[in-house]
Amino acid sequence: MKRRSFMAFATAAIVAGSPAAAQQLSLEQVSQYLNQLQTAQGGFTQINADSTLSTGQIYIKRPGRIRFEYNAPDNSLVMAGGGSVAIFDPRSNNGPDRYPLNQTPLKIILERNVDLGRARMVTGHTSDGATTTITVQDPDNPQYGNIQMVFTGSPVELRQWIVTDDVGSQTTVILNDMTAGTRISDNKFSIVSEINKREN
Repeated sequence: MKRRSFMAFATAAIVAGSPAAAQQLSLEQVSQYLNQLQTAQGGFTQINADSTLSTGQIYIKRPGRIRFEYNAPDNSLVMAGGGSVAIFDPRSNNGPDRYPLNQTPLKIILERNVDLGRARMVTGHTSDGATTTITVQDPDNPQYGNIQMVFTGSPVELRQWIVTDDVGSQTTVILNDMTAGTRISDNKFSIVSEINKREN
């Protein structure tokens, strides 16, 4: 999986369920929801920019850690930990591609303290009566693209994630069977451990 593909899909989301009617959520409510979320795991379906589908499992451990395990036939692995993101391609013998976490859209939701009220971070904030959609970018590096997060309320839950990359390509990630508050080993987010496991 190339860097652009990663940037296009970027991070998936966190808790899923059936939509319910809700008023527009405030930025403070959404920030509080993300900051209270410590761990979560479940499945995701990814709609790629070329309309193909990918599925897999996601593990989140804030701050700074996330893991995407793609099902066959892709079988790729994307993980963030220790300030870096690694993309493991099973067809490559050269080890993972690695990038700084702070150069990806993942940085925004994996920060220790999410503050959507920060100047120039939110570029869109709308509601259709059932969901609230918030578009977010790194105000210091808008060239990295943006994340469009779709939430329902009562309770606040993130249902869908649309990422626009630096050339305008969009990819959608839909969450399913997500469970928050689960125990997840730190080792799942260790890039060094994953490299060692694959070399042995």
